[in-house]
Amino acid sequence: MDGTKPTAQLRSKTKILADGAEPSIWGFDGSSTNQAEGHASDRVLQPVLTVPDPVRGGDNVLVLCEVQNIDFTPHESNTRAANVEVAERFAAQEPWFGIEQEYTLFDGERPLGFPEGGGFPGPQGPYYCGVGASNIVGREIVEKHLDYCLEAGLKISGINAEVMPGQWEFQVGPAGTTEVADHLWIARWLLHRVAEDYGVTVSFGAKPVKGDWNGAGAHTNFSTKAMREAYEPIITAAESLGAEGKPLEHVAGYGDGIQDRLTGLHETAPWNEYSYGVSNRGASVRIPWQVEVDQKGYLEDRRPNANCDPYNVTRLITDTCCTALEKADQV
Repeated sequence: MDGTKPTAQLRSKTKILADGAEPSIWGFDGSSTNQAEGHASDRVLQPVLTVPDPVRGGDNVLVLCEVQNIDFTPHESNTRAANVEVAERFAAQEPWFGIEQEYTLFDGERPLGFPEGGGFPGPQGPYYCGVGASNIVGREIVEKHLDYCLEAGLKISGINAEVMPGQWEFQVGPAGTTEVADHLWIARWLLHRVAEDYGVTVSFGAKPVKGDWNGAGAHTNFSTKAMREAYEPIITAAESLGAEGKPLEHVAGYGDGIQDRLTGLHETAPWNEYSYGVSNRGASVRIPWQVEVDQKGYLEDRRPNANCDPYNVTRLITDTCCTALEKADQV
């Protein structure tokens, strides 16, 4: 991930390894990625996860890397390092995440499925989980991406068409605080890479089309061992996310353009108000109805944007909720 602000972009390059060699540290020009000045441009790529490469196939691999300074400290743009610290601190609580990554496919400046000459398609209604050429565009890209994620061994758990034409979603998880973010970043890279072959671009923009159209989010499902066994810890976690100062702290780390998406319309709560409720998609945090019935399970934070940095999102949720659960357990 580069140093582009407000939303980091993915970068990649290819290295040829001798037979049997393992990926090792490498370098790159940080002055070309918004991560260094030209007079001191070297930055370090530190491998953190290696998976099979479904694009090239064979013995090829994809290597996810953290960006470090030349003294091997985390670069200021490296949000994974802080995530790992929090994940390790609360590992005993066994946090699990599932992230629902929405995105929009574009042909130039036009979302796929929107009329070529301008204007708009029919209103939202038939597109969500739809079927048929009148409702669905881009399925060949989506299916190939799913196949690639499975071949790479990522913890992808599903796909579906979303509410707006050209808008889709894939889900990653359940997985731990750092693991789910690692897998999501690789899945994003694979999506961009597949779309390249079709001359299509992928937007993770929070509000890709202004007006009466749904935005694009990354709804984040969260649980701990205690939450998976009882209902009271779920309420404790939900209330901790609304504690003094926490709503704005979280929203600030949930992606760029969040005020355009979290308006209180289109299945969202207002960005500057916090609420939680059972089966309520207009709340900041939803507790699924089946969770209330079972008196155990998870909650869904509906605020993160599609363009969020998942390292920030899972770090914030783990830190806030696990701290509250730890205190509640001590009492």
